[in-house]
Amino acid sequence: MTPRETLKHWIEESDNIVFFGGAGVSTESGIPDFRSQDGLYNQQYAYPPETIISHSFYMRNPEEFYRFYKNKMIFTDAKPNAAHLALAKWEAEGKLKAVVTQNIDGLHQMAGSREVLELHGSIHRNYCTRCHKFYGLDRIVSSEGVPTCTCGGRIKPDVVLYEEGLDQRTLQKAVAYIRHADVLIVGGTSLTVYPAAGLIDYYQGNKLVLINKSATTRDARADLVINEPIGEVFREYL
Repeated sequence: MTPRETLKHWIEESDNIVFFGGAGVSTESGIPDFRSQDGLYNQQYAYPPETIISHSFYMRNPEEFYRFYKNKMIFTDAKPNAAHLALAKWEAEGKLKAVVTQNIDGLHQMAGSREVLELHGSIHRNYCTRCHKFYGLDRIVSSEGVPTCTCGGRIKPDVVLYEEGLDQRTLQKAVAYIRHADVLIVGGTSLTVYPAAGLIDYYQGNKLVLINKSATTRDARADLVINEPIGEVFREYL
């Protein structure tokens, strides 16, 4: 069987699939990886993206943080692609138990997925650091400069910045789903960002699928490797 045929067979047989995805799932919806630095980048920003999206930079220079954040990390026109839609379909059919994602764009929920574990938070959740009042994405998008609360406090996105730890409850739930999965499909991630990348080590089954356009450092660990865009691979399931 070809790798795609093997994948189809495993999916048809299973009712305990877990999906773990990274930036490559969203790039096919037109959301670029924020680490990608095009020719205009150095003209627009004086710091590398990892520096700007860090807790210390956010505290020290919120104006520049928000200029980058609004420009490079919020894409209000993005729509779910075939990967998001196929995963939501499998969940509705009782085949998929959970989506574990490193993405913060909310596209899995937009596609209809319900059990989504967002390791790095979400652009759709924002809160006042003083009074903890909740704000949606509209407040961030419509504000000039640094968004502030009605109480005067600064509004912070509920996203995990560099130097910040992951939410332990979300992490523990992800570990539990992965540990008990029959099929674990890992897609659109190079598996280089820790601690998230270490999650696949909790998988105890023998149907670990890696779908990524390029090779990853964990390909030798996988039971099935497909080096293609994940949206193209999943399109046949819609």
